[in-house]
Parts: sequence; structure tokens; C-alpha cells
Amino acid sequence: MKSYMAKKGQVVQEWVLVDADGAVLGRMAAEIAPILMGKTKPCYTPHVDTGDYVIVVNAEKVKVTGKKAEQKQYDHYTHFPSGRKVVSFADMMERKPEKVVELAVRRMLPKTRLGRQMLRKLKVYRGPSHEHQAQTPRKVDLFAAGN
Repeated sequence: MKSYMAKKGQVVQEWVLVDADGAVLGRMAAEIAPILMGKTKPCYTPHVDTGDYVIVVNAEKVKVTGKKAEQKQYDHYTHFPSGRKVVSFADMMERKPEKVVELAVRRMLPKTRLGRQMLRKLKVYRGPSHEHQAQTPRKVDLFAAGN
């Protein structure tokens, strides 16, 4: 029996809509990452981007558990002397809640060229509206029993 290996042009990529209202950040990201990678499809091939596009709405309503709301910090380095920048979770949620969701999902994807390509298929929006109605995304309840 031969194994099926998907090729680049053969995979049909769908659009999926996820509502982040009241969802726990890490658990939601852990559900979104396999959809972007294509691991939820039977034609999954590790070296081909077989995943679907994911639209996340209501990013400002995502929540975290425990003391993460007060203690979690995001930092990056600007490559200048004393260039370490640290931003608290509360400030990040106030300024850029889309970035919080994007970073959570990004850290669960492969750290390769293919992982960066998968991340481009993630579209995150602060409120309930998005600009991808033409793609007719199917709404997915991430925490349903059959998903």
C-alpha cells in the first residue's frame, strides 16, 4: 500500500471562523495551530502547507487563567544597546489584543519557513466584524466534543 503525499497545488484550503469571546488564550491557540498546520485533515503532509485559513474575531474578549493577567509579560529586543522592551499583558490587551492572539498561535507553530507561511493564514480582528465575508468562512466551535 502506498502512502499519500499531498502536493502544493492539490490541497483545497478552506476558511474557518473562530469567535474568541470568553475563550482561554492558550487553549484557543492550541486548537487554532493544528488547523493552520493542516493536522485536522486526512491529507496532512509535514512538508506541505495543507492547513486552512483561520479568522479570529473578538480578540479583545479573550481571557487568561490564574495570575497571568497581572504577571505575564511580552518582551522583545530592538538590537540597540539597552534595547530590551517589556510590555505587560494588560497593556498589550489594551493596545493590541490582536497581537496577543497572534503571538500565542505563532509560538505553537513550527519555527521554519513553512511555519511563517502558515502564520500568514491567520487573520485576527479586535471586534466582531471582519473583512472576509466573500470567502464564506465556516464557523467552528473549538471546544465542541467532536472537533
